Amino acid sequence: MDARTGEVMHSENAEARLHPASLTKMMTLYIAFQAVEHGEISMDTDVTISRHAASEPPSKLGLRPGQKIKLRYLIRAAAVKSANDAATAIGEAISGSEAAFARRMNRTAKQLGMMRTTFKNAHGLTEEGHLSTAHDMSILGRHVIYDYPEYYNLFSRQTADAGVTTVSHTNRRLLQSYAGADGIKTGYTSAAGFNLTASAERGGERIIATVFGGRSTASRNAQVAELLDLGFKKAPSRVAFRAPGKPPYEGRGDVDVMVAQTSDPMPGTRGKSIRIASSAVTQSLRPVARAANAPVPGLLVAEVRTDIESILEAVQNVSSAPVTAPTAPVAQPEAVQVAAVAPAASIKPVRRPAELVLASAGAVQAPKVEAEVVERISTSGGRHWGVNVGRYPSKYAAEKVLLQTALAEMSTLDGSLRKVVNRKGGFDANFMGLSREMADLACRRLQARQVTCFMIGPS
Repeated sequence: MDARTGEVMHSENAEARLHPASLTKMMTLYIAFQAVEHGEISMDTDVTISRHAASEPPSKLGLRPGQKIKLRYLIRAAAVKSANDAATAIGEAISGSEAAFARRMNRTAKQLGMMRTTFKNAHGLTEEGHLSTAHDMSILGRHVIYDYPEYYNLFSRQTADAGVTTVSHTNRRLLQSYAGADGIKTGYTSAAGFNLTASAERGGERIIATVFGGRSTASRNAQVAELLDLGFKKAPSRVAFRAPGKPPYEGRGDVDVMVAQTSDPMPGTRGKSIRIASSAVTQSLRPVARAANAPVPGLLVAEVRTDIESILEAVQNVSSAPVTAPTAPVAQPEAVQVAAVAPAASIKPVRRPAELVLASAGAVQAPKVEAEVVERISTSGGRHWGVNVGRYPSKYAAEKVLLQTALAEMSTLDGSLRKVVNRKGGFDANFMGLSREMADLACRRLQARQVTCFMIGPS
């Protein structure tokens, strides 16, 4: 690839989805640079090493659970030594868990045009479904070079201070032997073979070459050198430079937190994690003081990986049980956040209204009465307001969140219209047909439980 223009000058099986191994760490480091740039974290942040990060297999820095180390040293270890424990620690420090970080990696990959890549972890060790292509990794390498040039020198350092020790570069043989070589990243697992994305610059020309599945370090380096030679031979001396351009910054997306342990957890929720949206709220609502005799909510959260039918079936299965306070809505397409509010002592349980019937395929057959579904915004009573509960990558994801939120927050959203709006950056999940007071109350209830929400005024 001519790095100046992104033009592919030679390829062979470049779109085959294979194990990328530690080439994965280019994305881990790219997101780390992005997070530092936007103030999510700083190079001097002390990162506490988790038991999970410390347990990663070699290559590793040798970090211990509970140890604190600055982010800059983790970045050096991941870039130079290709340390797996450092890569996992970076992901956890930025997104709260490696799983949440992998979701951010995949979002970023799509923004960069890496359409055949799926990440499952931050380090690249073999995992089912963790796949990429030589073309996609060349695209990523080009973005690393031009989007964050202030950090690119990391990939050419033959040694680096990683805080606890000095580490040596995994690609120093090519860096020492090929004129103009200045990076980028090696990778090896038994499933992947010997991988390398390399870049070299000569006389203003820059070439990127990627090889997957080399049989040894020496044969892989020879193939990369051959590709770089071919690139310099074909590349024009002068060409209009076209920078790849950074993708739009979308914030942290989601972070994982541990479930609050309550005395009366919902079935299947104890000890699980949930994803809470941390996107910026566009309208700040003034907090209202809680009434003196109001019940104190105990946050209870559950991760539910299911489709809409199973959600409805679960609701119907408990339709005959006493109902307490409404539950809190969800802010992510793959997780449900529920808040259980303990009732005051003077409030008696009330049965769900008999006329409310929710049924799914294969569930208990509902009475043979045709239900009228109203999906229009009322023009009476000033119900021209709405609330937005997030933007999602697909229409299905937005519809799923709307349904989950409606089931969880029936008291304030009853009678509203669930509406998905296709925007440039995704699909907005909106509830419309509310009065201003209802929209304000709904948003305050959702925001009180850390769910992204803002009011939508009459257009």
